[in-house]
Amino acid sequence: MTDIPDELIRLERTAEEERARLAGLPGDAYEEQRRRFCTASDAVRAAITAHAEATGADPREVERAVRQAVRQTQEDPAVE
Repeated sequence: MTDIPDELIRLERTAEEERARLAGLPGDAYEEQRRRFCTASDAVRAAITAHAEATGADPREVERAVRQAVRQTQEDPAVE
């Protein structure tokens, strides 16, 4: 799979950034950030599913390609 829409990459990056922000947060702040991360993750999954349905691709392959594209273009946001 080579044609990954920029929107899927943007959504995955956003989810990873929200995940990275979980590090070191206490109690309520953690739970609030966790909700943001879950919302972003849900958006990625929905977009991947929609793209897979529209193109006839396997959703797991689309997800792998999106994650690989994000990894190739940036370092782990948890490290930044």
